[in-house]
Amino acid sequence: MIEKLKAAIEECNYIVFFGGAGVSTESGIPDFRSTDGLYNQKYKYPPETIVSHSFFEYRTDEFYEFYKDKMIFPDAEPNAAHKKLAELEAQGKVKAVITQNIDGLHQKAGSKEVLELHGSVLRNYCKSCGKNFDLDYVMKSESLVPHCDECGGLVRPDVVLYEEGLDQSILARSIDHISKADMLIIGGTSLAVYPAAGLIDYFHGKHLVVINMAPTSRDTQADIVIKEKIGQVFAQL
Repeated sequence: MIEKLKAAIEECNYIVFFGGAGVSTESGIPDFRSTDGLYNQKYKYPPETIVSHSFFEYRTDEFYEFYKDKMIFPDAEPNAAHKKLAELEAQGKVKAVITQNIDGLHQKAGSKEVLELHGSVLRNYCKSCGKNFDLDYVMKSESLVPHCDECGGLVRPDVVLYEEGLDQSILARSIDHISKADMLIIGGTSLAVYPAAGLIDYFHGKHLVVINMAPTSRDTQADIVIKEKIGQVFAQL
């Protein structure tokens, strides 16, 4: 299957990558839905509840306790998948990386056209005055909950929480890229999170590739299905 994937990449000139948590697990960032993932660990509240808009608003201390402990990995480095995608973009093959991840590793690897459906932990802003802050500011905050150094307002991460809608401009750009693609590579995602997973419906190109350890709802539609770790697959390209 690796040889078939290599040949397909060689043949195509508008490749779009659509990735999820499995892309970053080989960088030491745990996913949500696997047996060892966050959703299968025991907490006072379910993780879906903790990373929701209403929980952030009403239990901000507990949100930040979980967020800083379980969702931020400042020392994580890009793996073979991130690096190969950046390389393929530099060659003019990959036109966009659409990611559900919030870790910024695609950009760290050198990818330029990265569409972050769920935002990024690297960006933060004051809810009162809108001032922007980097991750370092949040992590080095004297209090558990970071506040703006200008107006004292609450600083929140620029990530899409449960109960919040996705950025419509990011969605529109993602749809545009997918609809133009001659190859769509789906990697490291169970395709269980909507509306993000629904973007796949806009693909009408030649090669649909799925690289994921567990089965996905799109396996039967794909002409290449590889059930291996994505970093190991990309390292062979």
